[in-house]
Amino acid sequence: MSANVSADQAAARRVSARVAAIAESATLAVDAKAKALKAAGRPVIGFGAGEPDFPTPDYIVEAAIVAARQPKFHRYSPASGLPELKSAIAAKTLRDSGYAVEPSQVVVTNGGKQAVYESFATLLDPGDEVIVPTPYWTTYPEAIRLAGGVPVEVFAGPEQGYLVTVDQLEAALTPRTKVLLFVSPSNPTGAVYSPEQTREIGQWAAAKGLWVITDEIYEHLTYDGVPFTSIATAAPELGDRVVVLNGVAKTYAMTGWRVGWMIAPADVAKAATNMQSHATSNVANVSQMAALAAVSGPLTAVEDMKVAFDRRRKAMVSALNTIDGVECPTPHGAFYAYADVRALLGRDIGGVRPATSAELAALILDKAEVAVVPGEAFGPSGYLRLSYALGDDDLATGVGRLQEFLGTAK
Repeated sequence: MSANVSADQAAARRVSARVAAIAESATLAVDAKAKALKAAGRPVIGFGAGEPDFPTPDYIVEAAIVAARQPKFHRYSPASGLPELKSAIAAKTLRDSGYAVEPSQVVVTNGGKQAVYESFATLLDPGDEVIVPTPYWTTYPEAIRLAGGVPVEVFAGPEQGYLVTVDQLEAALTPRTKVLLFVSPSNPTGAVYSPEQTREIGQWAAAKGLWVITDEIYEHLTYDGVPFTSIATAAPELGDRVVVLNGVAKTYAMTGWRVGWMIAPADVAKAATNMQSHATSNVANVSQMAALAAVSGPLTAVEDMKVAFDRRRKAMVSALNTIDGVECPTPHGAFYAYADVRALLGRDIGGVRPATSAELAALILDKAEVAVVPGEAFGPSGYLRLSYALGDDDLATGVGRLQEFLGTAK
């Protein structure tokens, strides 16, 4: 080894620069650490992972059991998905979004993350820019970079309800901009764009000739009478320059089943299918048949879960807003609270003065035994994301510890 090459540099060369630059999923990392501490005997409450605590509804599980007994589902199936599932997804999209698509436009993927990556990989050439409203889900910028693109962050703080404006988007536009990412309801903030805001943003994107990739995986989780609005139907001017991402994970408590999908113009769907045929081939057939039962079945179980999420949402936001130095806007969608903790940074907390929300989150985990995700995972420092997709008792215990540790002087 050359004297000019350190051991660290030599080790780094074993992994491609492209992959070495990827950050670990912060949300999964926090969840894994919380689970490891619990396994070691510490009573950690985890607000990290966005995972419903409910079991998958029985009728969906039964559909999987029936499918598992059928030899035809023990074999390869079309890379883009089972025809019956693609047809059901098209029908479900028309039912829930008013967006009419053909089954041939649907590509069934191994979870929503694969749909995210394939969408960017199919549309982007090296150097193409994607406008990313921020705070963002931690995977978006990494998927964009993996696909050769450049994420351009547009930050909207709590003062504007974590909702970006057309003026902000216009200021971020450059000759290299190709795609606008649009997410409503939002992970991590729970923000939901109104029909009027959605239409305005969609019309702006259409006027600029941009593609829109819209992630609608939380479409059924809105509260306080706030409607879900699909940008594909709110702004028909976009025509065939829309890619819709979705999946069964959040709506039906099916995170482990790994079924997502992208809906795209025929040429984009075909290109994504070609890519998937070399990457993973078909999604597991048993999971696909479970997803078929989910998307074509009733929404009764979904509504029951939503009632619980709504109750927990109100309890969490109310408790967080009693803490001195914490401001938490009321989220209207998904199952996350995004708390502004900038006033806590630099303050003496248990003999420590955290300078960043990452340091604050580490302190809270160590001293209060509560796992939260710092704002650095989603954009600027100064915020904490807490999922309320956990049991009522754990939620009460966890926020109680936060109140005790941080102080409730309001």
